[in-house]
Amino acid sequence: MPPRFILILFALLATLLFAAFILGLAESISSGFAGFWGGLPFWVITVFVLCLALYDFWEDCVKELRKQR
Repeated sequence: MPPRFILILFALLATLLFAAFILGLAESISSGFAGFWGGLPFWVITVFVLCLALYDFWEDCVKELRKQR
């Protein structure tokens, strides 16, 4: 099993790449044809999904690996 630091680093990197992709997609939708009000529902979904991703990172990496100490 890789060291704890490597697991947290790769999970954080994956979460940040996911967040960058989703936020870029939401910005693209809002600045394009849909406009701000048309893209607002997608922004709400985006924020909710990013909160779920951060919570999953916390549960799987930080909290779970703390138990293994």
